[in-house]
Formats: sequence, C-alpha cells, structure tokens
Amino acid sequence: QVQLVESGGGLVQAGGSLSLSCVASGLTLSNWHMGWFRQAPGKDREFVSAIRWSGDSTLYADSVKGRFIISRDNAKNTVYLQMSSVKPEDTAVYYCSAASRVRLWGNPSSYTYWGQGTQVTVSS
Repeated sequence: QVQLVESGGGLVQAGGSLSLSCVASGLTLSNWHMGWFRQAPGKDREFVSAIRWSGDSTLYADSVKGRFIISRDNAKNTVYLQMSSVKPEDTAVYYCSAASRVRLWGNPSSYTYWGQGTQVTVSS
C-alpha cells in the first residue's frame, strides 16, 4: 500500500520560513517524479513545485519562484519543500504527490498518488 505522509505545516508569520517533508512508503521513491500542490479554501488545487526522480531538474510556479526550494533524498524516501519569505497568500493545505510519467507537470491528473496534506497558515 502506497502512502505519502506530509508533515511540517503550521502557523508562521509573513516573512518567515517553514519546511515541509513528505515521507513515502510502499514505493521506491527513486522511480517517481514528485510534486507539491496546494489548495486554499474555495480554490482549485494549484501546482507549487516538482522535481524529477533523479533530482536534477526542478520546476516552480511563478508565485513561489525564488522563495521555495524543492529537494529530495531518495535514500530516505523523502521529499522536502523549503518555504521562505512566506506570504499570507501562501496559506493553504499542501499536498505531496507522486508520478511515474509526467506530461504536464502542473496538472494534478499527471500524478498517481497523493498525501493527505498538511495545513500551512501565514499570518500577516
């Protein structure tokens, strides 16, 4: 059974930092491309960032470029999202996702497995 478990969410002040983790079980992480998405209340799920299986290529939404960093440690079956200079508009539930093949990195339908999400709240 595949599980993706996010952690690290919480309440942070604007301008602060937060680090999210996603631990995968039931799959070999090095065989999967990984992504982070977020969903704010009343809004669609939105692409945040993605990283190829090898870690040699990353992609970011324009809204987080220069502020967030995605990374992975395949030996630990873990993917990370380092968030800095956070803004109130970053408030959302953040989801980790896994894809074996990706045609459109920013499309949720490209991803096979999803975590339950972790809440990030940024206060102004």
